[in-house]
Amino acid sequence: MESVAFIQWCLDHLNYWTITLLMTIESSFIPFPSEVVVPPAAYKAAVGDSMNIYLVVLFATIGADLGAIINYCLAKWLGRPIVYKFANSRFGHMCLIDEAKVQHAEEYFDKHGALSTFIGRLIPAVRQLISIPAGLAKMKLGTFLLYTTLGAGIWNSILAAIGYYLSTVPGIETEEQLLAKVTEYSHELGYIFIGIGAFVVGYLIYKGAKKK
Repeated sequence: MESVAFIQWCLDHLNYWTITLLMTIESSFIPFPSEVVVPPAAYKAAVGDSMNIYLVVLFATIGADLGAIINYCLAKWLGRPIVYKFANSRFGHMCLIDEAKVQHAEEYFDKHGALSTFIGRLIPAVRQLISIPAGLAKMKLGTFLLYTTLGAGIWNSILAAIGYYLSTVPGIETEEQLLAKVTEYSHELGYIFIGIGAFVVGYLIYKGAKKK
């Protein structure tokens, strides 16, 4: 079965296990947006009784953690030269990864420190790659998992809330209409989180400077 057909099969048969699997893929180096997993699952939970929205968030977050651990461990064990070699390879480009994106994630991590693994999970284009610089920096696994779980949990809760809310909106009858609305909201939320992240980091820098 081709990968695209397999992913489509998972989406057509959404349950807690396929949610976990797809979110593991989404959180690893394979490009796959969480917007096409969590909101439809939450929508399904809202209009039927086959799933529970709280369990949707839980299993989505478990999947996000698993995918993040894959990136973290690969980066930690393989090291910077091989990570960048992969980013510049044809397969890396097929995964929508290149040297510039990895370097951007590293710069983000260097600038914001361990907190970036929390804030980065809420920012588009950084969310999937922030685990790589954490692994390269050999960040403590416990701290990494704590921040990743918090960030992924918040993001998945927001996506689930959007999907649940859209079940009450007239005119949304197909998966395409649902995903179009979710993508619109998630992009707007991404910009909001960038602003919040910048404010939090600025505040922490200010407090640190004040103590010195």
